[in-house]
Amino acid sequence: MALVVARESFKEIWTDWEVLLSHCPGQPVFQTPTWHHLWWKEMGGDAELRLTTFREEGRLVGLAPLMAKNGDLSFLGDTDLWDYHDFLVAPGKDKDFFPTLLNVIDPQPWKAFTLTSLPETSLCLAYLPDLCAAHGYTLEQSTEDVSPGVALPATWDEYLARLSKKDRHELRRKLRRLESQANFKWYAVPSAPGEGGPSGASLKDHDPQTLNRDLSDFFALMGQGRKEKADFLTPDREAFFRRMAARLADAGFLRLFFMEVEGKRVASALCFDYGNSRFLYNSGLNPDYYHLSVGLLLNAMCLRQAIEEGKSYFDFLRGDEPYKYDLGAKDVNLYRLVIRR
Repeated sequence: MALVVARESFKEIWTDWEVLLSHCPGQPVFQTPTWHHLWWKEMGGDAELRLTTFREEGRLVGLAPLMAKNGDLSFLGDTDLWDYHDFLVAPGKDKDFFPTLLNVIDPQPWKAFTLTSLPETSLCLAYLPDLCAAHGYTLEQSTEDVSPGVALPATWDEYLARLSKKDRHELRRKLRRLESQANFKWYAVPSAPGEGGPSGASLKDHDPQTLNRDLSDFFALMGQGRKEKADFLTPDREAFFRRMAARLADAGFLRLFFMEVEGKRVASALCFDYGNSRFLYNSGLNPDYYHLSVGLLLNAMCLRQAIEEGKSYFDFLRGDEPYKYDLGAKDVNLYRLVIRR
């Protein structure tokens, strides 16, 4: 049966989008309508929105969240604030979706169709080379980045056993040093800080003013670390983060962690719990505490709590920073496809 294609608004497809997403296992929080909608409102600028839906007997079975700008087509969003992009396709509908997608864009005016941040599991990599050749398009494929992650075992001890001997020794050594040299606490907000970790409280019922104060501490620590993080945190991006954090807190997806040393917040980590994964979106630390490895150890504690909560994957997201591999991460490649007429 041929798919029915249309352009629809966020309001028209919001509920159907969430239903489709629930049938697409392994998709990240970046694929939610919440993330797309807020980015479009805050960052869309002069681009043209092209939310393209693919329906079968009225049921949404495919979604191409696209925009057009300066004669080109691309996914909605950018690589600054999105770690993954992809089309949403209901299981078993890929053989219909991709040929229909190419037929739909063929008569449209565009010079380049750029698909960024595609995970190595994306069906785009399987379907588009042959389809583009059949349409007479050229397709350029390149490795854009890596997104390291850890498949989580059932217990912390099993996780430690999977680390290399060197990394396991270093992690334990750093934990012992922190325990011996400082009075420290780590916790998730909102909760009363306590030795041994967070209470597991959700930000869903967090007071908005308190959340804003906690985010201010997070941004301050983020800006104190590497210079590129401070440069990245422009006023526009900070505003986006604050609004997105409030939306995801309401949905129950946001987790914000801190480590304190002698009563002072010295490291932070902002995570998303979505599906059965925890995504480490960003982090920060006070460089005066580098010698105590507070950033790496807080990330390790976030990972440990994810294991204890039964998560199956810890995603460090885009970038090949060394600490990710110290904690046992393995690379997932991210690809960029550029289709040209």
